Amino acid sequence: MTDEPAMPNDPRLVIETGVDARIAEIVEPVIESLDMRLVRVRLSGQNGFTLQIMAERNDGSMNVEDCEAVSRAISPVLDVEDPVEKAYHLEISSPGIDRPLVRRSDFIRWEGHLARCDASVLINGRKRFRGFIRDVTETGFSVERDQPAYGEENLAVIPFSALAEAKLVLTDELVRESLRADKAAKAALADNENTTGESEDNGDSA
Repeated sequence: MTDEPAMPNDPRLVIETGVDARIAEIVEPVIESLDMRLVRVRLSGQNGFTLQIMAERNDGSMNVEDCEAVSRAISPVLDVEDPVEKAYHLEISSPGIDRPLVRRSDFIRWEGHLARCDASVLINGRKRFRGFIRDVTETGFSVERDQPAYGEENLAVIPFSALAEAKLVLTDELVRESLRADKAAKAALADNENTTGESEDNGDSA
């Protein structure tokens, strides 16, 4: 994992289709207005109908209060637009540790970690890959397979244009790195709040 920060205006490479795409079109501007970004929209038949909207802050963090803020902001918009014909349960969540990788900045941020990737076309004779993220460029990335079969290529270059889906694989190293990143994000938030509080105090005493 590199220290390069996530980019607020980094477009998603993996996008929805059908009703999910319509919902994403509705909610993404609202989420961005909260200084957050959309990760994924998925409407499933779980528990009747469940609309899962996955979001995060630009630094990759997302707490319970953030989820509640997103829910309050998008619920009235969804009620007005009414993109789902049936009743559904709205679920706002963070990407989690074994998160989907949907932006180029995600691959930069988690380079070196284990991931599962699906391509939309055959690459080296296959569409599914599991391995370590390597060599992220403007146009794609490489997967160094952790369990290559005898005679198969160990390294596959996947263009972002051919990426269908990607997700981190839960490992001890990923858990450690995620905890470190979460701790750093909380420390940065605390520093920001302290700075804001000091500015307000200075203003009051002037």
